[in-house]
Amino acid sequence: MKITNFLQAVIYPLAGAVGIVLIWEFYTRYFSVSQIVLPSPSSIADAMFAERELLLKHTWPTLLECIYGFGLAMVIGIPIAVCVANSRFLNLTFYPILIATQSVPKVAIAPIILVWFGIGMESKLVIAFLVAFFPIVVDTATGLRATPAGLIELSRAFRASPWQIFTKVQFPAALPFIFSGAKVAVTLAVIGAVIGEFVGANEGLGNLLLTANSQLDTPLAWAALITLSLLGILLFLAVAIAEKLLMPWNSSAVH
Repeated sequence: MKITNFLQAVIYPLAGAVGIVLIWEFYTRYFSVSQIVLPSPSSIADAMFAERELLLKHTWPTLLECIYGFGLAMVIGIPIAVCVANSRFLNLTFYPILIATQSVPKVAIAPIILVWFGIGMESKLVIAFLVAFFPIVVDTATGLRATPAGLIELSRAFRASPWQIFTKVQFPAALPFIFSGAKVAVTLAVIGAVIGEFVGANEGLGNLLLTANSQLDTPLAWAALITLSLLGILLFLAVAIAEKLLMPWNSSAVH
């Protein structure tokens, strides 16, 4: 049954993607669509192969920005979520501020961050962190609050310390929520890194995408876009694999 479910999870999306690509290729060839307007999948594949070294060169800094930004969001976001979930004062004081800061478009503050941190990796890391931070805090806090009260009361009846209750009951119960937020955050980190590269950068897939567009090299621009999509998928799968390894008892960990 597990093998069947796995094959369905792989074959169905793959079949759908192949169908879209075939229709796309037919449309661009049959109607002679200009490559500047919409390149065919075959021309995009040719561009990816011809410029594979250039794409790899620009993928590496974007990957680092995403990983560092996501990692920083996890390291800072989870402790803040723990404090917010276990303190009514901190929840009432800081949670509205978190929501207010999340409502500010990151595109709008990206130029300010660029002035503060420069056009190097630091500014992209900060933007990726800001984008990935909120879902981690919200999902972690929700998971900690969703811990069954009966388990906590039972732990107290066995004279467990607050630290033991947190490490043995609350945090394990919140792990599905934490990984759920992490999956969203890691894909948002890619968006944050690209936003930073759009505003100002000397390298990265976002910078390459802008450069290719300015030169009307649409196949290369689409190649950079597809590479960004693949990067997001790989990072998502990395988090899903970590979830499966840390939570083997959770049957939904692979989804």
